[in-house]
Amino acid sequence: MTRTAALAFGLLLLLPCSGLHARTVYECLRDERLSLSTAPEPGARCKAKRVNDRKAKVPNFWGDLGPVRGNLYTTRMNGRVVYSTRAIPGWKEVAEPVKIHAPRDSWAHEGLGEFGAPQLNVFAAQFTAAAKRNGVEDAWLRAIAHAESGFDPRALSPKGAQGLMQLMPALSREYGVSDPYSSTQSIDGAARHIRSLMRRYKGDLVLVAAAYNAGVGAVERYGGVPPYAETEAYVEKVQALVERYRSALQKPVRRARRS
Repeated sequence: MTRTAALAFGLLLLLPCSGLHARTVYECLRDERLSLSTAPEPGARCKAKRVNDRKAKVPNFWGDLGPVRGNLYTTRMNGRVVYSTRAIPGWKEVAEPVKIHAPRDSWAHEGLGEFGAPQLNVFAAQFTAAAKRNGVEDAWLRAIAHAESGFDPRALSPKGAQGLMQLMPALSREYGVSDPYSSTQSIDGAARHIRSLMRRYKGDLVLVAAAYNAGVGAVERYGGVPPYAETEAYVEKVQALVERYRSALQKPVRRARRS
């Protein structure tokens, strides 16, 4: 066993079995060498390990392990970016001085707090109605609004995207949105656009998010999520937000007690 493998193995022994805010990383063995990965590695025997991010002193992929020194490699599996400490054929080495953090849905991710808490009371009736009318998920509509404009119906991007859902003028015309700064029209137009994208990509919500951000043309040109830093970050952000809104919308509403 190599020195690096021995070090990785020793560090893995410190992993807790569970935690209040835990996620899964993988200890993978191949060719008598251990590695750490955010997903099971092809051709390796991998064991899932629960990592407590809440106790991580430094934001990093490996939670309680602390920073893992050495090279890091990345690829995309099932629409998700994954990382490993093993040099795997076809995977790209993460070049310095790129600073790597934990996944965006992890407590160890230093930018997680920037997302803010789910906002369920902002344009609630419009989101509910548009979701039901167009057969799209309410959590997805709210996640897009959260990521795109922070629920600002007067938002205008440098590229010309307008309103709550940041529709480009061409999309507004396509979906009959006469006033892009009307929250009701913007949400309904976005819901119809998302429904169209879901049909095009057969329900692949990673590609739906990528196309919403970069456009259908870019997704078709690259055969998947375009290799734009902005789009890759956007897709991960929307995925994290969708899970937050799903959880928030499933919680029962507390009713005030009557005396």
